[in-house]
Amino acid sequence: MKKILKFINFGFIKRFLIVLILFSFFIFISAASYVNAVSEDIAQSVFRLHVIANSDSKEDQDLKYKVRDKVLEYMNEISMACSSKGEVILLAKEHKEEFKKIAEDVIKENGYDYTVNISIGNFDFPTKTYGDISLPAGEYDALRIEIGEAKGQNWWCVMFPPLCFVDVTSGVVPDESKEVMKENLNDEEYNLISDKESSDIQFKFSLIEFFKGITFAKTGD
Repeated sequence: MKKILKFINFGFIKRFLIVLILFSFFIFISAASYVNAVSEDIAQSVFRLHVIANSDSKEDQDLKYKVRDKVLEYMNEISMACSSKGEVILLAKEHKEEFKKIAEDVIKENGYDYTVNISIGNFDFPTKTYGDISLPAGEYDALRIEIGEAKGQNWWCVMFPPLCFVDVTSGVVPDESKEVMKENLNDEEYNLISDKESSDIQFKFSLIEFFKGITFAKTGD
């Protein structure tokens, strides 16, 4: 045994392990940088809607959807001429009180007296799929509507590009919405959220999920 140990170059092994650790660290930092850059670019191209129910009771969840429907109906009316995320955010800020009144009216009409809190800011979102478009977890600008105690499940969608008006059961996002996405993203980023056939794209999306998605709650619908 001593003879075997005599011929082992422990110095070489030590240097090899150091190089291996440094290389792994470099790969980790590079992957993290890629994830942050891509996530930020994707997040900068969309404006989302986030509705939080008072509780998880069936009645409160049904009420959440009714508020959602009226808010989307109004947003669709006033934003049809918008061609950029900035325009939609500005419009949402200008009509913030109208959104609140719409939500309060729906709540009152259904026999409840819940309060409504409306905020426009940057919030955490988990991964979400809209038809054939998937957005990775991350921080996104959004219009948030909190009903009552806001302790129930979330509902979210994308107000710009207008994916909120997509019937996700069809599994396909309209070409007009995709074109808006393409105009705001580079080819790789667009492929990342729309191409689920490529194994390379799937790996990159999984990479983003690993670095970003694990930090966000997986609740919602």
